[in-house]
Amino acid sequence: MTPMIDMTFQLIAFFMVLINFTEADQNARIQLPSSELAKPPDGPMESPIFLHLTKEGTVIVGGDEVPLAAVRANLFLEANVLRARRQSPADATVIIRADKKTPTGDVQQLVQACQEAKFENFALRAKEERGF
Repeated sequence: MTPMIDMTFQLIAFFMVLINFTEADQNARIQLPSSELAKPPDGPMESPIFLHLTKEGTVIVGGDEVPLAAVRANLFLEANVLRARRQSPADATVIIRADKKTPTGDVQQLVQACQEAKFENFALRAKEERGF
């Protein structure tokens, strides 16, 4: 009986190591659009910044929900944090998770606001659609 309990605890520990507990890259309010061209990232990104764009036109940045027009202040703050760490905002990757009902113009405004804060690398998230 003891070896069975031992094995159970080892399996629990193994799965706890594999589970990613970060929720910064996900938000339940965002329903991603489907795309056949969507693919998982090639590897881990250096200094990722997650922006969640809701269908109401607000942006969730680090747990704070701000209107799209006011997101520039948050982006400049993120850029200053990167500079304090001796990193360039141009090296960071901005990951935009926009709801599928978000107007395309809102996504373009968000990208433009990021570019004004000197961010250059962007990744748009979509749900992978598997066509057979």
